[in-house]
Amino acid sequence: QVQLVESGGGLVQAGGSLRLSCAASGRTPSNYTIGWFRQTPGKERQFVAGVSRSGGTTHYADAVKGRFTISRDNAKNTVYLQMNSLKPEDTAVYYCAAATLIIMTRYNVRSWGRGTQVTVSS
Repeated sequence: QVQLVESGGGLVQAGGSLRLSCAASGRTPSNYTIGWFRQTPGKERQFVAGVSRSGGTTHYADAVKGRFTISRDNAKNTVYLQMNSLKPEDTAVYYCAAATLIIMTRYNVRSWGRGTQVTVSS
């Protein structure tokens, strides 16, 4: 299993930026697709972005395309989510996740981080 620890969440005004980091450890993190999901109270956890093992392929939810960028540094076992032009509706707990399939869903995730809160004020 791979262990995941998120950092970088916080409070930001609408239009601002944040960068989330996900540090991976354990069983060969570079063997996993790694991505981000987010969840608000009373709603299901939703896919945000994912990056392939090599970093060469990325996927995004329609709601964040053009504003968020996911990347990974396998030498540091870290995945980043750069979030620009943030909106109040981006407010959520953001979870790092690892999967063996390139297309991530909450059903095929093998490991979850504990989450980091992102709050965007209007």
